Amino acid sequence: MSFKRLLVSLSFGLLIAVSNVGAQDEARFLLTFIPNVQFSPMYVAVAEGHMARAGLPDVQIEYLNEPDVIDLVAVGQADFGIVSGEQAIQAHAQGRPILYVYEWFDRYPIGIVFDAVRDVKTVRDLVDLRIGLPGRFGASYSGLVALLRSEGLTEEQMDLQEIGFNAADVFCMGAVQASVVYSNNEPLQIARRAADGNCGAVRAVRVLEVSDKLSLVSNGLITRQTLAEERPDYVRAVVAAWDAGLRAVINNPARAYLISADYVENLPLSAALRAALEAEAEAQDVFLADRPSREAIAESRQALAERLAERFTPAELIQFEVLLATIKYWDAEVLGETDPKAWETMLETLLAMGVVAQPVDLSRVYSNDFLPEQP
Repeated sequence: MSFKRLLVSLSFGLLIAVSNVGAQDEARFLLTFIPNVQFSPMYVAVAEGHMARAGLPDVQIEYLNEPDVIDLVAVGQADFGIVSGEQAIQAHAQGRPILYVYEWFDRYPIGIVFDAVRDVKTVRDLVDLRIGLPGRFGASYSGLVALLRSEGLTEEQMDLQEIGFNAADVFCMGAVQASVVYSNNEPLQIARRAADGNCGAVRAVRVLEVSDKLSLVSNGLITRQTLAEERPDYVRAVVAAWDAGLRAVINNPARAYLISADYVENLPLSAALRAALEAEAEAQDVFLADRPSREAIAESRQALAERLAERFTPAELIQFEVLLATIKYWDAEVLGETDPKAWETMLETLLAMGVVAQPVDLSRVYSNDFLPEQP
């Protein structure tokens, strides 16, 4: 196993036990879920030396659930982590002094997937359908409630079925007629099954995106408020390192995928695909040297996807397709900048859900003051 393969923590108790072990130059950076190509900005930031130049030469990446990330950052057992905007607000409501300093996802990656033959323009067109939902928690639930509220609806008016994180299976079995999903990943899985004839009568799907209707705060980089106050240059340096990694992935996803293979076990990467991506990465460097526009770079990603699709099977490319789909949710005119209105809408949603009992001071929850200068 590569020395870059990183510790996946299995319990909060274990984290507490080992939190003070290690040299001073070792830093814990807390992600969520499990090692995944969607965390490629961090992998690139480490592999290309951005984190080392920020003062973190030996980064220990750990994968936890969001509440544990917040707890460890809040009490100083880790300096940085990734959590959603809703979790940042809830943390402040519970007295945890964290600060959201960089918005990673510019668009909220939640939507509702449905059979493409249905005439659906707004969430009102889904009222009579059985809709799958992972559960009444997390970003999926918050996004659904916010979307319903934007149309004057309540969840009591919808036929919601809690199905766990099994949207592809449950939807394709016909147990639900639509499902709340992470738009950058699950619709690809369902569309692939549908194209292969393995999704009942469904042959194609569409997604009603929350972000097309309203702006909400998704995943971003957090630190501790006292750290931001006492060592602002350090926080700015780490934010700039993350920004550099994110920018590199957006600009050259072929290289990002290759780097991610050192961190994500069993990432599909045959010898032929590796060779193709290496050639594409080098060609993209030449293309980027002329400083193309953001629009031209987006077109280059689409062209790359089409070239690869001519040579490799869908199974080989599925995770690369997930990366390309996810980049669309990251890419922004100003990377990392977070919108005050999105925070207000997120807070209003959490108050309506009863997740937060009373308003919090949003000026203490997030800041745009640590963003790097735009290139």
